[in-house]
Amino acid sequence: MDYTIKTNHQLGQALRSCRKERGLTQAVLGARVGLSQTDVSALEQNPGRSSAERLMRLLSALDLEIVLQDKLRQAPPCDW
Repeated sequence: MDYTIKTNHQLGQALRSCRKERGLTQAVLGARVGLSQTDVSALEQNPGRSSAERLMRLLSALDLEIVLQDKLRQAPPCDW
């Protein structure tokens, strides 16, 4: 399922939802990526306070990815 995320709160809710859909506790998910249950809880509650590295590890463990999409959808793609 695709989620449109525009706020930190929405990201936290999406992370929590995906974790629960996969039947994982915060402790189990944390163990998979080298984080404590408290760290996973903090990421879900306020992902904006986490490092990008921790967030990417959590996304990877949940088999999720970030997709950047131009809101205008008419602009040419970035030349990276």
